[in-house]
Amino acid sequence: MNKKEPETAISSAAAPVWILTDGKAGDEAQCIGVAEALGLAYERRIVRPRAPFSWAMPHGPIDPRESELKPGSPLAPPFPRLAIASGRRAVPYLKRLKRISEGYTFTVFLKDPRTGCNAADFIWVSEHDKLRGPNVMVTLTAPHRLSAARLARASATPDARLDAVGHPRVAVLVGGNSRHHRFTDDDIRRFIAGLEAWARIGARLMITTSRRTPAALARALTDMAETGGHFFWDGTGDNPLAAMLGRAEAVVVSADSTNMIGEAAATGRAVHVFHPGGGHAKIGMFLSGLAEMGIVHPFPGPLKTTTYEPLNSTPEIAAAIRTAMRQREATGQTNSDHQP
Repeated sequence: MNKKEPETAISSAAAPVWILTDGKAGDEAQCIGVAEALGLAYERRIVRPRAPFSWAMPHGPIDPRESELKPGSPLAPPFPRLAIASGRRAVPYLKRLKRISEGYTFTVFLKDPRTGCNAADFIWVSEHDKLRGPNVMVTLTAPHRLSAARLARASATPDARLDAVGHPRVAVLVGGNSRHHRFTDDDIRRFIAGLEAWARIGARLMITTSRRTPAALARALTDMAETGGHFFWDGTGDNPLAAMLGRAEAVVVSADSTNMIGEAAATGRAVHVFHPGGGHAKIGMFLSGLAEMGIVHPFPGPLKTTTYEPLNSTPEIAAAIRTAMRQREATGQTNSDHQP
């Protein structure tokens, strides 16, 4: 197998990058964002480990029924020059891909794999994660798909749903119940009251929810949007998230999703964070870092429309991956001998 590629390390003519996840939207978005920042085509490979093998994830091994020799295997060749994975269930598959490709595939894992630095050739983690090592890159915000160019295109593209929304426009990104947060009835009342207070001073809201949003909160947001001058995305038509953020003069986001907060920080607009019940020390550290930079502010609270240099780690992560691939090719190393 030819392990030597052009000096650019990867090119648009190479086989598509593999995006290796268990299908979770947040994990996929991070991986795809990096592939897009590299300017490369990608192919989604979904892993669906079955019991009892799923119980051992992220340590493995993978189910022999999913080996690369089986029809429909997520590891079926031809192997890619680059594979980007995220999510604990993807860890054993990424490590096996490294072995069976004989080091040809450069492997990248996004977030702490929980198995140490040997999980991949290149690992990215957030500052609030503890993993450190010579092949580990650390940034404050996570990678995502909302590049400056995409936000600009979405903002400039006519959208009748959003163009009619008056100023100041506020994008409202609503998460929901998670492992560390839960929206109580009181949280819902506080959140809606905060939005209503802004609406009374003229703010116009562009609202989107997630699959985790409690039904009671979604209903309250829908009712509020119908009071006039606001927009609520009900899931029909194209997803307007990029257009909403591109047009926003301020953003409200719930603290249960560091991914959404990171996307909001890419706008250069003030990000107002609502804290539902619960919390986690890592999320607190993440928000403290953004607060020190003047990016995040409490919600409910005064509406701020201050600006700052947009914060987006995705291009930086993509550049570091390209550099790491070039360095490995220059030294002729594959790191395959270090894979357990």
